[in-house]
Amino acid sequence: MTFLSPDSLIGLIAGTLTTLSFVPQAAVAWRRRSVNDLSLTMLLMFATGVALWLIYGVMNAATPIIAGNAVTLVMALALIGMKVRLS
Repeated sequence: MTFLSPDSLIGLIAGTLTTLSFVPQAAVAWRRRSVNDLSLTMLLMFATGVALWLIYGVMNAATPIIAGNAVTLVMALALIGMKVRLS
């Protein structure tokens, strides 16, 4: 059995918490079919930052950074799509 190094474990926990913190907002927007309270500028800046973290993770073969930011980017892009479509 292979154990994670302490830094990888911390990275996975941080990525999981960061990603999960975004889920309630995405769920409320999906359920209400409304993203009126979300700023498109904020969503675009957030998605760009997450995409850059994802690229950084890929460049450094950092699995925790890749995993967390890939999932978060999908949710951010879904919210951007809803914002553009529903606004």
